[in-house]
Amino acid sequence: MASSGIPRVSPLRIGFVGAGENTRLRHLPGFRALPGVELVAVANRTPESSARVAREFGIARVAADWRGIVDAPDIDAVCIGTWPYLHAPVSIAALRAGKHVLTEARMARNGDEAGAMLAAWLQARAAQPGIVAQIVPAPLTLACDATIRRLLAEGALGQIREVSVVQTNAAQADPSAPLTWRQNLEWSGHNIMTMGIHYEALLRWLDDDADVRAAHGAVFTEERQGGDGRPYRVRIPESLTVLGRFPKTGALLRIHLSGVDTTAPRNEVRISGSEGGLFYDLARGELWLSRRLAGQGAAAGAAERVEIAAADRGEWRVEADFVASIREGAPVRLTDFRTGMRYMRFTDDVWRALHGSE
Repeated sequence: MASSGIPRVSPLRIGFVGAGENTRLRHLPGFRALPGVELVAVANRTPESSARVAREFGIARVAADWRGIVDAPDIDAVCIGTWPYLHAPVSIAALRAGKHVLTEARMARNGDEAGAMLAAWLQARAAQPGIVAQIVPAPLTLACDATIRRLLAEGALGQIREVSVVQTNAAQADPSAPLTWRQNLEWSGHNIMTMGIHYEALLRWLDDDADVRAAHGAVFTEERQGGDGRPYRVRIPESLTVLGRFPKTGALLRIHLSGVDTTAPRNEVRISGSEGGLFYDLARGELWLSRRLAGQGAAAGAAERVEIAAADRGEWRVEADFVASIREGAPVRLTDFRTGMRYMRFTDDVWRALHGSE
């Protein structure tokens, strides 16, 4: 038979550990849509839920647990869609088995686990240079990341003076609501609400690791009922304020997150400089630029909406990028393990500021 001239690509065989909301909404459909990718096996929290996911997405088999995915000789890559408590053990085992890894964010429960994951990847890469380790990126700012970086690089704001992140809602205001995984220290670790998501975006824009100067948090409902009907002590803050400073620019950092704010929800980032400021309304997906008016000390009233050029507008490409890194050697950018280590180090610094050395 005559050749079509199209090179044949060996199938990339992926196993899934955990099939949470993001895996079902994003990863499974995303991988299934790519040519030459096979969904080989899944291990979810229960055999029943694993079987449901397998039927829905045409996955060939169900594994008894995550080790059945990591140890399978017919699996090339592992997608980890669990809560943070399993990210480190599964990632490390998969990398040691020579398998590529895509893990859900946050990277791990704490900096020690993240450091072990990074060390496992570096060790695996020494023996297998093409092995890929990727973390699902914080998605909230993908559309405008390139534009914000460009404006900062062009000096549109002048000297950066303040960076403010505010996200408030009433998600944790009901004292009778059951415990969620985000409030469970064993499952989530030192991760607090959306702090890591926002800080990852700041790393993309500023490439500067903030020094944590102070942190204050509060838990207002100290005990909640878990899914097993047992009461659990809540130790992850429901309201958090972090103060820090970026060493490269000297800019002040303020992060305020609340799940107990019963006024209108907010989700915004402000970057203020000597010549102007950026205001990003994440809820509306709107980016605004303020410029200081000549002869005036403030840019109030001079804001204009920033239109994101099509060429600069980022989008969700997690699954395609992961496959491209494996097949073509494309560098992992969103998000590599070194960047994950940076935001987990910040996460630990905040935790220590809240709790001391515990």
